[in-house]
Amino acid sequence: MKITRQKHAKKHLGFFRNNFGVREPYQILLDGTFCQAALRGRIQLREQLPRYLMGETQLCTTRCVLKELETLGKDLYGAKLIAQKCQVRNCPHFKNADQNLSVKVKKKPGVPLMFIIQNTMVLDKPSPKTIAFVKAVESGQLVSVHEKESIKHLKEEQGLVKNTEQSRRKKRKKISGPNPLSCLKKKKKAPDTQSSASEKKRKRKRIRNRSNPKVLSEKQNAEGE
Repeated sequence: MKITRQKHAKKHLGFFRNNFGVREPYQILLDGTFCQAALRGRIQLREQLPRYLMGETQLCTTRCVLKELETLGKDLYGAKLIAQKCQVRNCPHFKNADQNLSVKVKKKPGVPLMFIIQNTMVLDKPSPKTIAFVKAVESGQLVSVHEKESIKHLKEEQGLVKNTEQSRRKKRKKISGPNPLSCLKKKKKAPDTQSSASEKKRKRKRIRNRSNPKVLSEKQNAEGE
């Protein structure tokens, strides 16, 4: 039974990988119902999910899921602990409707859906919306997201489309003009009035000191005569 489940999971993952570019690590978004089912079934998600999907996984949840589990109280305390150990992703809403969540996911092509049924993890088969989308791509009516990315990458390599990352780097490296403030002429320093006044006083003292010896020598000569 376990081998059969893994075969189905491998088949479904191959479908999503080939048509939608799903790659490892598989990012698995957990809601409150899934966490509670894993707790009741004693399923160790971090250990059993990689074995079931045969690849590396990354467990995620949203803030609205954590908020919902908090409001539901003690009955879902264990599920809240499981959700708190996951990476928290932002979401545009604040309420979580588990009943309508699977229906909304099935309406969006290319999103795998997983359940826990009778204490067993099951990767659901592709939804009718997903299969219809793939058929439309194969008939040439639509282009898949994976093909769009491949076409864009090829165009960038051939130079038909500018690489956004390279253009960002060029903008960062662009040399800017000189700073207008640095081009202004330096203002001349105003003369220090106090220093000039003190300098003049020093010069006057020197002149007086030089004139005094002459006056004394003239008086001495007069007395000697």
